[in-house]
Amino acid sequence: METQQFWNLIEEARSRVPAPDNGHAVAIRAGALLALRPAGEIVAAEQVLRNLMADSYRAPLWGAAYLINGGCSDDGFDYFRGWLITQGRTTFDSVITDPDRLAALPAVQAYAADGIDIECEEALSIAWSAYREATGEDLPDEALTVPYPPLDPAWNFDFGDGDQLSRRLPHLAALYPE
Repeated sequence: METQQFWNLIEEARSRVPAPDNGHAVAIRAGALLALRPAGEIVAAEQVLRNLMADSYRAPLWGAAYLINGGCSDDGFDYFRGWLITQGRTTFDSVITDPDRLAALPAVQAYAADGIDIECEEALSIAWSAYREATGEDLPDEALTVPYPPLDPAWNFDFGDGDQLSRRLPHLAALYPE
């Protein structure tokens, strides 16, 4: 499975759930759709997912997740990026380029108004669940890699510093005042 095929899978899953902003529902549907494919394609989908996680491993996005969720651990950042993946390629590409664009998303605005954290742990196991369903076995892990880049040193500050985050992510800070 190539990257575009993975994104097509996510879009198909989004089109088949009542609330496509619901990362959990999208991840479950994507896993079910992926389980219908050959085992080799499912393994390849896991590598694509890992590559997307690496592509989105960026300090500005981590700062945005911290602001949105009122703090953000390593695992929390993974779950936040899982939700971002379930939102589709256009949103993903836009947001990893400029995380302040999250503030324009209706889902983020609604979550901010309701005080709901943004995360989707299930997205991280789309391929694992699909492989288990398709084969009855665990997804082989030995051939897969995660090429995480170093974080941007310009963002090497305490994300608890609301002034710094407000200056760097002004639209999100307006949605999530301290």
